[in-house]
Amino acid sequence: MTDDARRYRIVHRTTYRYSGSVTSSYGRGYLTPRDTDHQRVLTTDLSVDPLPADSSTGVDIWGNRDLYFHVTQPHDTLVVTARTDVEVTPPDPGRLSGPAEEPWESARPAGTLGALAADFVLDLDPPEIDAAVIAYAAPSFLPGRPLRDVVVDLTHRIFTDFTYRSGSTLVSTRVAEVLASRSGVCQDFARLAIACMRANGLAARYVSGYLATDPPPGRERMVGIDATHAWAAVWMPGEVWLAFDPTNDQLVDERYTTVAWGRDYADVPPLRGVIYTEATGSVIEVSVDVAPVSGDADA
Repeated sequence: MTDDARRYRIVHRTTYRYSGSVTSSYGRGYLTPRDTDHQRVLTTDLSVDPLPADSSTGVDIWGNRDLYFHVTQPHDTLVVTARTDVEVTPPDPGRLSGPAEEPWESARPAGTLGALAADFVLDLDPPEIDAAVIAYAAPSFLPGRPLRDVVVDLTHRIFTDFTYRSGSTLVSTRVAEVLASRSGVCQDFARLAIACMRANGLAARYVSGYLATDPPPGRERMVGIDATHAWAAVWMPGEVWLAFDPTNDQLVDERYTTVAWGRDYADVPPLRGVIYTEATGSVIEVSVDVAPVSGDADA
């Protein structure tokens, strides 16, 4: 472990409680952080209770680690727990030079250059890019402006113009609704930023993960009150992605742990599934704990 690296022990537990018996439950999701140039998974463990009759882990088309399980014994409670130790190093300071200093127009993928990023330029289906998105993005995308300045400006504008309001949106909420209400949560702000990038021909991806937070001075950490987080990243020539967080008005650093990335939230949800039941009600409880640990701590 390098002197400037940070190590985290992450426990992400999802509990489903049903008002009646569930006879069969299929689940798939993204709960294990991925290895990147600045992130290394040290240990990881996934458990499902009741024990699945069938389960597997794999890698999707973007290199994310996914989980599948099938529980066949009757149950009224289902608990999925992911435990991971991960080491994160600070991003390269040089990411803000070179291509990031060039006019943003030069970061539009073209031809064989940026072929791997081509999927991240396309709008979603149904489309998210409309006249309102184009108009909102315009003040940040001044002709010839350096890409890093565009990113910083757009990040700050979203942070300033929108109110973070927990529970104000759903995973199905459209970007147009967020623009109209001027409120949302992290995934909404990331999706708005991505729509603005794509509206101008840039490749942008949705990133899910965790953000380590520090307690107020003089207060101890509270276990289990952290949450999943979402941010965005824009492609630059050289196959480099510049990640930024509109929710917190900052570029992504070593406090962020990446779980998965895709074109949208729907590509990389923490969990989704299908159940067979006659139950009429259910409750979902999510507990996330991102705890810093020393480099010599037991894995």
